[in-house]
Amino acid sequence: MIVTSARRAPGQARSLADSSSFLFPRRARLRYTTEASHDRPATRRRQFHDYFVTHIPSSSLHPDPRGPASSFHKLPRSASIPHTGDTPRSPTNFQALVGRETTVVRVPLRSAKHHFGAVSARGTRPGNEDAYQAGVIDIPAFAKRPPASLTIKRDAEAQSRESRGAQTASGDPQVFYFGIFDGHGGAECSAFLRDNLHEYIQNTAADFELQSSLRMTEAPKVMEGAEEIAEIDMATMSLPVMQGGNRQRIGDLEKTLVQNWRRLVGGYFKRFKPPNFFYYGAESAVDARTTGCSSIEEVMEYAFLRADLDFVKVQAAKRDDDLVQAEKPLNEDEILHSPNQTRSMKIGGRARFKGGSTASVAMISTPTPTPFWHPASLSSLLVSHVGDTRILLCSTTTGEAIPLTSNHHPSSPIEASRLRRYAATFVTDSFGEERMSGLANTRAFGDVQSKRIGVSAEPELRRIEMGPAEFSFLVMVSDGISGTLLDQEVVDIIKEARTPDQGATDVVKFATEVTKEGDNATCLAIRLGGWERRLEGGVGSLGTKESREWRRQDATDPRRSRT
Repeated sequence: MIVTSARRAPGQARSLADSSSFLFPRRARLRYTTEASHDRPATRRRQFHDYFVTHIPSSSLHPDPRGPASSFHKLPRSASIPHTGDTPRSPTNFQALVGRETTVVRVPLRSAKHHFGAVSARGTRPGNEDAYQAGVIDIPAFAKRPPASLTIKRDAEAQSRESRGAQTASGDPQVFYFGIFDGHGGAECSAFLRDNLHEYIQNTAADFELQSSLRMTEAPKVMEGAEEIAEIDMATMSLPVMQGGNRQRIGDLEKTLVQNWRRLVGGYFKRFKPPNFFYYGAESAVDARTTGCSSIEEVMEYAFLRADLDFVKVQAAKRDDDLVQAEKPLNEDEILHSPNQTRSMKIGGRARFKGGSTASVAMISTPTPTPFWHPASLSSLLVSHVGDTRILLCSTTTGEAIPLTSNHHPSSPIEASRLRRYAATFVTDSFGEERMSGLANTRAFGDVQSKRIGVSAEPELRRIEMGPAEFSFLVMVSDGISGTLLDQEVVDIIKEARTPDQGATDVVKFATEVTKEGDNATCLAIRLGGWERRLEGGVGSLGTKESREWRRQDATDPRRSRT
């Protein structure tokens, strides 16, 4: 369940102010108020499943009583002919088998090795601070609707031949969610994001009253004083794709969230204006002229900032010197049958957690029930990124690795210019890497002691419209892999694997063999429409094969000096 701001009992506000004195200014402590949770309409609990739903022919589960008595599918290759139904030797009811009734089944995503693979290794570190999540998220579809010319005259029989997923309760196709989180200073923050970030996204979409992009066929109403806008085909509109929403409520939520950041933290957040918040003047041609609309980008930015605010707020309310409280078990004050009643104060353990975590989230939405890994399927990929975890795409035509994220480090010109006003201490460590107040990442969740200088969780957002079989697979890795292997090396290793699960295993194994740092290594591999053609582009996986073999031999050489 989502962690929300609970009402404090009388006398508890002083404890919050006293415990956060080392972090935030006195004015902020006096004026700080939590977001009003009673404004949220009563909605059902949003569902997140670690499985996907699909349709398969009934014969896959039970024998078909309508089928022929002979096992025609076991004929030798020389005696077999195409099953067209128009020849004497082919089964007359084969066409009936194609259009027969289908059975809805649930396939556990983490067990679907031909579709998804995830492997995590501790390396030489004392513990594994990486975390990941994968499943189906309960939000409206945000896919860009295909042109009408591709949908109005579709052959019904051909459509029945396609493998297709089930629709959600709202009638939209399933939206898939993949996240990778790299903690630092401990695993408390990365575990919090693994267990809760998808719920923040779901609840934000519900609070915004976000509508499906597949049902919006005309432009929203125009603001007062503006010229009237004719109906617009949403498939032809430029990005971002606008979706229906409660504009008044969205503005109130965004205003309250930014004010809470200013009052609680101050510093960098005194002039903070999220770029995708409509209330603070999001730069979009559609936003500037219309009302009653929102976008999935706005939802993701709000969800990231809200999750970070809740995590930081709970850490600020804790005391470092309360040794008696720190030694108590975490479940001591749980209520019978309601173990989550006191969960908000347990985020990060009893003592204040000063570490943080990076986060990279990939969500895939399709305009039809055909799943995104089908070779003929169109899909929309949205990437939300904070920190230095990495997301890559493999191009089917060229075989090249396409990075979708950038590292949020002090060495980045964009990050340096954003933080120069507040972070006066940029230093270079012994490895030649720039750091800011001892931190390698300029954007992260948590890190309560660095919030005032601008270490925020405002995500870098990127949307990619993926054509049929345009990309072979999607890769998500932590810095234990991206800091050791080149992007093309990661992609080439997965090309050689038979399944995404084997590819993720091979990437982690190779990175662990050749690394000099021994950092935690996590890899997620997701199959896309061009998976079967992954070796056709360019030189296949031969581009880095020689260098990878040399690196493996050098790493396993017993004469190699290790530091």
